[in-house]
Formats: sequence, C-alpha cells, structure tokens
Amino acid sequence: MSTAALDADVCRAPGDYRVLTGDRPTGPLHLGHYFGTLHNRVRLQNLGVEMFVLVADYQVLTDRDVADRLGDHVEGLVLDYLAAGIDPEHATVFTHSAVPALNQLLLPFLSLVTVAELGRNPTVKDEIAHSRQSAVSGLMFTYPVHQAADILFCKANLVPVGKDQLPHLEVTRTVARRFNDRYAHGGPEIFPQPQALLSAAPQLLGTDGGKMSKSRGNSIALGATEDETAQLIKRAKTDAERHIGYDPENRPEVSGLVLLAALCQDRDPRLVAEDIGAGGAAALKKVVTESVNEYLRPMRARRAAYAKDRAYVREVLRAGNERANAIADATLREVREAMGAAY
Repeated sequence: MSTAALDADVCRAPGDYRVLTGDRPTGPLHLGHYFGTLHNRVRLQNLGVEMFVLVADYQVLTDRDVADRLGDHVEGLVLDYLAAGIDPEHATVFTHSAVPALNQLLLPFLSLVTVAELGRNPTVKDEIAHSRQSAVSGLMFTYPVHQAADILFCKANLVPVGKDQLPHLEVTRTVARRFNDRYAHGGPEIFPQPQALLSAAPQLLGTDGGKMSKSRGNSIALGATEDETAQLIKRAKTDAERHIGYDPENRPEVSGLVLLAALCQDRDPRLVAEDIGAGGAAALKKVVTESVNEYLRPMRARRAAYAKDRAYVREVLRAGNERANAIADATLREVREAMGAAY
C-alpha cells in the first residue's frame, strides 16, 4: 500500500492501527525531531490511533560506552513529549529498562535472523560509521532486532519512519514472518508484519548546514529560550549571495533557513523567500528567529509548566511502564506457549 493510501486508511479507520515510535534519551529534542516525527505522532494520536511511545534508554548504549546523565535526559524527553502534545490519556509512554519481558523477546528473535543479514543492513553500517565507539558492540550490531522486539511486543502494525529506517523495519517484518512460519503451526498469525508510514517531512538542516543533530551541536532545542534560539540562528551558515531565494540543491544553507521559517509560518518556502528578497542574510535570520520563537512560544510555556511538576512526569512514566509491562508479559507468555517453552 502506498504511503498516501495508507494514510488515507488510517484517517478512515484509526482504530485499526497501533503505532510504536520513540527516541533515544541522549539530549533534548529539537526542531528536526518536531517537524520530522513529533508533529505527526500528535496528529495520529488525535485521530484516534493507539500510540506507544518508547523512551529507548537501553539503546543509548548502542554507540557510546556510558549513558551520561540518563535520568535527566529521560525526564527531559518526557517533558518534550508532553509539551509537543503527546497525551498520556491516549498514548503509552514507557522506558526500555522498565519492561523486562520486552527485552526477553530479543533472544528468540535473534534466532530468526542471520549474522550475514544483520551485516548487510545499510542503516546499521551508517550508524557504525558514525559511532562514538572504537569497536562495534554486540548491541549496535543487533540494534535492528532489538527494535523488532520494541515494535512486536505490543503487536504494533504501523510504524512512522523516514526512508533511512526502512531497512530496520524490514528486519521487524522478517522476524514476524519467520516466527509465524515457525511457531504458529498453521493457526492465526502471532505477530503482524507492520507497515511503514513514510514521513513526508523534509529534512531540516542544522545551523552549520549539515543534518540537524543533537550530537553535532547544530540544532535548536524545543526547550531552548528565545535568546538562545536567536544566538543559534545568528551563527547559522548562509552564503555570499545577498538576494534570498529557495534553491535547496544549489543554496542548501540559505534554503534550510527559509524552510524552517516556512514550516513555522505554515507557508510555501518560496513565498517566504520572496518576502525577504534582497534583504540579505540579516533579514533572513531575523525572520527565522521571529518565526521559530513565535511557533515554539506556547510549546515552551507548556514545557515550563510541566517542569515544575516532576512528580507528574514520573507518574506518566510509571503508568506507561505499568501498561507496557502488562502487554509485554502477555506477549511473552504467548511466545513461550508457541515455542513449547511454557513450563
């Protein structure tokens, strides 16, 4: 099914779908996360799709030796979710480390894929190339199978992804298919083969002209202050041409800033560029700064309010972990029974 047809079906029958999505708590979420995934998660949630949002704390260790300030980053991630509009009444927010049965699924799932298949995964190759570790850990190598456990423990049948994540999702589909073939014994399928809902959001560039990333220090955090935002945009890379246009192929840095303003204004980036015209980089950065701060102002106010009630943030996780555990326990029992290991 095409992305357009799948999205139309989700809008028609949201109750037929269960989504698993999430992030690693390695630092504050930024505008790239928001326009790339968060905005769509909130949209799906509000349509009535059942939503599971994973705080992937174990997966922090895929490309680093230690998980620095993990507790702070977990709480910060939940604050970003709440500020963006994730509603704990309609979405289950939970952490890897609090759901033991989810992680136990990794063992039988690993038996369903070969070392060669994992080695050919292009996304794993890219993540290894950008890893902070001097050697590749087993967790990094088996990352796609861990993601399969994340998705299949709750039997999610829809996963919003970018194109770079499609190889990971194909591993999940392979695991589901092979488990069903091996253990369903001709009966109903135990696991669905989840579909990919491809994001239509364009990739936002960071202030240095590269991909916006927490680890590269070129992002604008959702929780940044207005002054911090202004300083980050002031340092953003542009080019020597004074007239502002929207030409992503030939003028990527300028076009990235134009696109950011356009997303915040909900306008065509070409129209935004036309308005700035011969104003040059200074006028462009002024428009971007005002647009971003105006767009994020209510979100930042919500985040500040939630940050004053850390007990509520912890309760969101406690309740989410409790529900995720109940579902994971039931799935693991079903897996053990199918494998003849229920004793």
